[in-house]
Amino acid sequence: MFSSFFETARNSPFRSPLTAVRCDAAAPLVDPQPVEGRQIAAAAAPVANQQDSCEFGSSKYFALCGIGGILSCGTTHTFVVPLDLVKCRLQVDQAKYKNLVHGFKVTVAEEGARGLAKGWFPTLLGYSAQGLCKFGLYEVFKVKYADIIGEENAYLYRTSLYLAASASAEFFADIALSPFEAAKVKIQTIPGFANNFREAVPKMLKEEGVNAFYKGLVPLWMRQIPYTMMKFACFERTVELLYKYVVPKPRADCTKGEQLIVTFAAGYIAGVFCAVVSHPADVVVSKLNQAKGASAISVAKSLGFSGMWNGLTPRIIMIGTLTALQWFIYDGVKVALGIPRPPPPEMPASLKAKQA
Repeated sequence: MFSSFFETARNSPFRSPLTAVRCDAAAPLVDPQPVEGRQIAAAAAPVANQQDSCEFGSSKYFALCGIGGILSCGTTHTFVVPLDLVKCRLQVDQAKYKNLVHGFKVTVAEEGARGLAKGWFPTLLGYSAQGLCKFGLYEVFKVKYADIIGEENAYLYRTSLYLAASASAEFFADIALSPFEAAKVKIQTIPGFANNFREAVPKMLKEEGVNAFYKGLVPLWMRQIPYTMMKFACFERTVELLYKYVVPKPRADCTKGEQLIVTFAAGYIAGVFCAVVSHPADVVVSKLNQAKGASAISVAKSLGFSGMWNGLTPRIIMIGTLTALQWFIYDGVKVALGIPRPPPPEMPASLKAKQA
């Protein structure tokens, strides 16, 4: 199976996710034709060309997008486990871990450098499962919702389309993430509770039952759904606006390096907004999974407004970097697997005719 993917990628003229298209001067010119089945560019349904490994909107397309989500989310979240560990400890014990640098120093002094990797396995499993649902279902809901509201409305209200599709996808993604997130937080924030995922799971079942894995689901929704809505909608619109108002030439004329800068910048901008919007709920989730028998409301009351902003700086750094890398990896996987990549949004011809 994978050999066909790699063969498709080698034969594709788009071997890099940001390669500019070059036309053959000897090829005859033909009149451009409308793309059959197109809704809007952000949720388009272009006819599959010979470089695509599947048809846009097909079951295979959505499955391959899910694979891209696994690779983009699972790898990036595992990569920043040390930063995430210190961030969680800042949130639950501000007196001991005074700031980001001090948190790293205390952790290394007490547990050694290996202590910074605590919780990497549930992080890998949990965010891989979340990425599968987040990116795969986002593509599903984006196409389905665009079909429901129609071509013109899908373009005019595309920001709302991005928000609705991402919120729907994240609802299911968090159900997959919750058990692994609960175990990860306990491993990272409760000294002596468990050294790894294998030790944590039976201990959690014995102490609190299955509820231990899902008691943080509601605050997880409160954290992740606004985060994902901002992540997808802000990124898609930021890319569109950067090419329209900031980049001095069309996207097709930009070099690979120039397009990479735009992609990373848009991802980082989206990540900063994501971190700020979802941070109070993130603190509640960390504290809730640390404290046995507590509820989200009781934890929020005990923290107070200022307490729910503990650890914001490392989270901005972490989420900004994560978001930029995730979009880059996701797009790269699409190229490698020959997954259709619709162009930026364009006004439908019917809407142009009405305005004219």
